[in-house]
Amino acid sequence: MIRKTFPILCVFVLLLAAAAAGAQDAPQSGVSLTIYNQGTALVQDRRTFELQAGISTLDFTDVAATIDPTSVSFKSLSDPAGTIVLEQNYVYDLVDSAALLRRYLDEQIQVTTEDGTVYAGQLLSGRGSEIILRQDDGQVAVVRLDKARDVRFPALPEGLITRPTLRWLLQSAGGAQQVELTYLAGGMNWSADYIVLLANGGGSLDLNGWVTLTNTSGTSYADAQVKLVAGDVNRLPEARAVGELQEDMAMPTAAASAPQVEQRDIFEYKLYEIQRPVTVANNETKQVEFVTSAGVPATTFYVYDASGPFYGYYGPVTDQYYGQSGITTVQNWLEFSTGEDGGANADLPAGRIRVYQEDVDGAALLIGENTLDHTPKGEKVQLLLGNAFDLVGERTQTGFQFIARNVIEETYEIKLRNRKADQAVEIRVPERLFRWSNWEVLVASEAYTRLNAWTIEFRATVEPGQEKVITYTVRYTWPN
Repeated sequence: MIRKTFPILCVFVLLLAAAAAGAQDAPQSGVSLTIYNQGTALVQDRRTFELQAGISTLDFTDVAATIDPTSVSFKSLSDPAGTIVLEQNYVYDLVDSAALLRRYLDEQIQVTTEDGTVYAGQLLSGRGSEIILRQDDGQVAVVRLDKARDVRFPALPEGLITRPTLRWLLQSAGGAQQVELTYLAGGMNWSADYIVLLANGGGSLDLNGWVTLTNTSGTSYADAQVKLVAGDVNRLPEARAVGELQEDMAMPTAAASAPQVEQRDIFEYKLYEIQRPVTVANNETKQVEFVTSAGVPATTFYVYDASGPFYGYYGPVTDQYYGQSGITTVQNWLEFSTGEDGGANADLPAGRIRVYQEDVDGAALLIGENTLDHTPKGEKVQLLLGNAFDLVGERTQTGFQFIARNVIEETYEIKLRNRKADQAVEIRVPERLFRWSNWEVLVASEAYTRLNAWTIEFRATVEPGQEKVITYTVRYTWPN
């Protein structure tokens, strides 16, 4: 393992600077990024080059290291008919210590160790963690890489480059031409991060949405026009992995004086365009606010969900003890609308949402976080925030019997306890009737609502310091 590479790389810098001095390069005259929230970006890059008449080679540097070479499109904007691409290559054999050692086999190099000893000779091997040299006197010296202070090479080998490069063989009339390059690249992603400040009492909330851009593509884009596409665009599996999303930095903040991001529809997706040029540096996470809503009506509610999971009706479930979870926690939920009337009045792309509430001293405390799916304007958002400390549930099977070979009757008792000192609460209790599709509730101590073909829900108000008991009996019948 190479543990001390910094001194070696210091020597490389001198070589790279000399090599870069003669490279053909051109400033960007316009770059556009369309970033999808699936780890992919469409890059459109325009530059002006001085082309030679006839057949010539053109190097396009500073492209993303995560480029998909099969997606590249090249065209001359100045002379599209007279400029023909004969050949296209993606060159990515970049300079690093291992690449230099491979290229300098059988060449003369010089190694200085930590104690100042200098070894010079023909490089026989640079694999693994050792440098093996044949010195001028014929002796072979083995130097451990972690003991080397620096390594000196006479010149940069042919073919090694300092940056990922697209290289074209062109036939053209020559002269100054503006060219446009379009390609897909991985390592660029965006997500929505939301900050919710819930009012005391939970009756309303303020919502701030942030676009979080992450660039690990291997290159930077200066003053780029940035568009973000929200939606599930169908893509074939990527051949290479892309960078992971980093932690976001957003905190509750005041609303911006003017919108920084404009939203519009494109096909079946939502497109967000940042209204100013943005520099997206490599290995950087950047945030831009894109939605702000204040005073949005909100509701908090409690759910005691302790019934068994439902996977579909594939056959009668006759195991008496199936579905007894032993859960006692009562969940705390937040609900609000994205609609225009009485809501956030915004489409909300998928992302992470954090909910804060002000303490008595004005400090914002985190009370829960969750993820949000793509939610169009006009829909309801329900977020699980956590478990309520002062509420307890208990669910017990008090009866189970076969009335016939194809008939089961089952009874449950559900206890809800409110340990709050002075606040009555309503607790929702969903019960999934999972044993068979033909069921009938014979008796229930409380009214219930049928949510779907397999779920009923009780809603019980529990006074402070009190306990509420719900009982019901259900009969399942299936064909013999």
